[in-house]
Amino acid sequence: MSIPGFDPNTAGNHEEIEMQFAVKTVEHLEAYQKLLYALPPSKLKLTKVDDELFEDFKATFPELATPQALSHLSEKDMKSAAGKEKWRNFIMKYEKVIPDYNFGTMLRPDAKREYDQDNSIFVTRTHFYAIEVRDSAVPSMSLLPLSYVVRMSLV
Repeated sequence: MSIPGFDPNTAGNHEEIEMQFAVKTVEHLEAYQKLLYALPPSKLKLTKVDDELFEDFKATFPELATPQALSHLSEKDMKSAAGKEKWRNFIMKYEKVIPDYNFGTMLRPDAKREYDQDNSIFVTRTHFYAIEVRDSAVPSMSLLPLSYVVRMSLV
C-alpha cells in the first residue's frame, strides 16, 4: 500500500503504532508457544507451504541447513548487511503466498529452549516460518525439555 506524500525512509517512529505492533507480536508468540506445548513437532503445520518453504530455505541458506546451525542461530549473521539482503530476497518470494509475510514476530534462535529475554529475535513472519518448520522437518530437534512441558501442563 502506498500513501501519497509519505516517505517511509524519513518517517519517524510513532509510539502508538509501535505499541500495536508489540501487542500483535506478543500475541503471536504466546499462541505459538501454546502450540509447542500442545502438539508434537511432527504434527505442527505452520503454513500451507511448509515443505516447499523449508526446502527453499535450505537451498538459499545452505550454511544454516545443518541441525547444528539450525539449533543455534546467529542474530548478528541474520541482520548483517549481507544477511539482510539475502533474507529480503528470500522473503519477497513469499509475498503473495504467506499471509502477513513481512509482519514482525519473535523467533527462538535456540530451538531447544523456550522463548525468553535471551532466546528471542525480532524477525519477519517468513523468517519465523522458514526456520521454525525445522522442528517438524528435523526429527532430532527437540522443541522443549519434557520437564518444562509437563510443568506447563500443571499450571
